[in-house]
Amino acid sequence: MGVSGCGKTAVGRALAADLGWPFLDADDYHPEANVAKMAAGTPLTDADRWPWLDRLADEMAALSGRGADAVFACSALKQAYRDRFSRAGDVRFVHLKGDYETIAARVAKRTHRYMPAALLTSQFATLEEPHDAIVVDVRDAIPVKIAKIRAALQRDRGAG
Repeated sequence: MGVSGCGKTAVGRALAADLGWPFLDADDYHPEANVAKMAAGTPLTDADRWPWLDRLADEMAALSGRGADAVFACSALKQAYRDRFSRAGDVRFVHLKGDYETIAARVAKRTHRYMPAALLTSQFATLEEPHDAIVVDVRDAIPVKIAKIRAALQRDRGAG
């Protein structure tokens, strides 16, 4: 989880490959109306997000019901969104955390299929820092991030 440009897709794909789990990107679940709104530079409202978040939670619950694991990349910027996901089953959050300047520099160098750089400010304004997430610095190399996430997941399993 984290703001646009923090590395959710790259880290998520690498973590999923490392764990041998499927990777799912929440961006692929947005309804066309949400994609069009973001592509036009308009931030989504909670009313826009709830059906999308429910769809993601349903997918998580279905996986959990089958006893399957997966890595989901999703912004999950507010605690209420993460709470909705948590009701879907055994969910752990990884916050790819970075400051605005670091992430803005990354976003400026990339092209996203619908998320313009102009929306980064609204994402930081919306972000509610998680209290129960594995926190990983966006400046770390991907292998370092994966090692930190795996170690934290193993600690959590040992504690449960």
